Amino acid sequence: MTKWEYATIPLIIHATKQILDQWGDDGWELVQVVPGPEGNGLVAYLKREKQ
Repeated sequence: MTKWEYATIPLIIHATKQILDQWGDDGWELVQVVPGPEGNGLVAYLKREKQ
């Protein structure tokens, strides 16, 4: 059975692509992007297979 680890990261609007590219290079897969607390900014949920 595959085991996963998860990360939650805030996204800065003017650097969203750079942030996601960096996490992607580290093996993380984007699962979902949702509004941040109180509607401020965005939060990304990512996952990758546990090593």
